[in-house]
Formats: sequence, structure tokens, C-alpha cells
Amino acid sequence: MSTILCITILAYLIMGKDIKSLLEEAKSIDWRQKTSSLIDSIRPYALKAGRVVARPLLQFYYVLEDDKTSTLDRALIYAAIIYTISPVSILPSAIYKLIGVLDEGAAVMYVYKKVKDKITPTINAKVDHTLNDWFGVEYEMIKEEK
Repeated sequence: MSTILCITILAYLIMGKDIKSLLEEAKSIDWRQKTSSLIDSIRPYALKAGRVVARPLLQFYYVLEDDKTSTLDRALIYAAIIYTISPVSILPSAIYKLIGVLDEGAAVMYVYKKVKDKITPTINAKVDHTLNDWFGVEYEMIKEEK
């Protein structure tokens, strides 16, 4: 139920609708429990989608873990991650090809603009460490050589 609530909050914000009552509901979510297994859901998607696609999802994940993150930001981040990695989509990419990827991209971009100031150098270091763990360090070494 909390997943639907978070996705509804994201959709309502994008459409400019009032979210006060939804946000009150989101305050009762156990965010520690929600994030505990989320990284295990991100990893298989990331390994299929690639390092570049995984980066913002991991940035979101580590902001979500931060105790200073507001309930609204948590709901938006959670919704963006789940909507991106979920096989369910408003515009399925299997049917609509490139256009089918745009709704996930729009959700990620919208949330990224909202939380980008919370992505600290420490969070980026955690992201780099996780990406190197998942994909290896070859990519970083090649990037540094250029």
C-alpha cells in the first residue's frame, strides 16, 4: 500500500495537485524497513540497464537512507526507484519502445531536480563504491586515463 501511496504522491506533484493528506499518511511509513531490501531490488535492474542508468537510482537510494531526508523527499525517491525498476509501467516499453522509457525517465528527472542538493560528496562516494563493486573498477580506470 505504501508503494501506491508514494507513486500517487509523485504523480500528484507532477500534475500540480494537493498532496497534504497523502503526505500525512506517508509520515507513518517505516522507511528503515522500506529501504532495507531496496538495494537488492535495484541491483538486478542496474546490472541489466548499466552503470550510467544505475547511478541516479543509487544516489536516490543513499539519500533515502539519510536520516535528514524529509518525508516528502523519501516518498518521491521511493516512488521513482520502484517505478523505474518495476516491470509495471504506464507506457510499457515492450509496446511503445522508446516512448515507453520516457515515463520512467520523466519520473527520475523530476525527482532528481527535487533532491539533487541532498546528493553530497559522501553519497557520491558510496555510489561510486557500489558501482565499482557491481560493475568492476575497469570503467573508472578507463575514465581516468582519458
